[in-house]
Amino acid sequence: MGVYRFLLTPRWLGILALTLAASAVMVLLGNWQLSRYQERAAINERIDTTAKVPPVPVGQVLPVPAGTAGALGAAPPADAAWTRVTVTGRYDSTNVILIRSRTVESQVGFEVLTPLLLPDGSAVLVDRGWIPPAPGGSALARPEVPTAPSGEVTVVGRVHLSESKPDAVVRRDGRIETRRIALPALARELPYPIYHGYLLLDEQTPAADPIFSAIPIRHENDWQNGGYVVQWWLFAVLALVGFGWAARREARGGGPGSDGRDRDRAGQDRLGHDRLGQDRLGQDRLDESAPAPQP
Repeated sequence: MGVYRFLLTPRWLGILALTLAASAVMVLLGNWQLSRYQERAAINERIDTTAKVPPVPVGQVLPVPAGTAGALGAAPPADAAWTRVTVTGRYDSTNVILIRSRTVESQVGFEVLTPLLLPDGSAVLVDRGWIPPAPGGSALARPEVPTAPSGEVTVVGRVHLSESKPDAVVRRDGRIETRRIALPALARELPYPIYHGYLLLDEQTPAADPIFSAIPIRHENDWQNGGYVVQWWLFAVLALVGFGWAARREARGGGPGSDGRDRDRAGQDRLGHDRLGQDRLGQDRLDESAPAPQP
């Protein structure tokens, strides 16, 4: 153990402290990525599970909104997302909402949201699907939106929670336009209270117009977070192993500064040999110059 006494020097104690601090930070980063992996894996499991169960009435999943025009219902719990629900009402075609700059299969277009009015006077926004922009125009060219069915309509859809980072909401020719489906901002534009959550249309009776493309439900990339967990924890282990390797190398004389000491020893050895050679050479010259002994 005596060969490792150098570990108690200020220099090595400082290296140890830095190594432990770095390893601790890496473990914490790995733990955070683990929590993100678990969250995303739970979302993916919920997406897969809810696709296999019958829909339930929307009021069992989303709190029923109360109040007057522009009111927004209470926010549902996070696990309400992707639940299949069913609801019956009448579409309000006077308040169609166009969500621009939305991409489906690498093509930019619009998602069309239409309020579905319920018998109690509230409404739930239904994302009827994606449509391309007007032919011959840019990606922002307003499309011709098919008229929603009149009369009573029954919708089956997946609950989608409000999107964050709201964008400006404008009205043009009687239609509402924005880039984000931020329900608090959209509620202020509507003449009735709405649910705090909208529906991605799965099925509709009567049938939806075939021009609409269904909005794909994408799974979360949880494996990326899982890879980061392994990466950060491996870095933490490697930092500790690297410290142990450096300490062992120092103890065996191969640590920092050992090359310089070896060069000093080699230089001293060469100097000793040179001096010895010079002494011998001087002695030989004295012997040659001494007078030969008389017979």
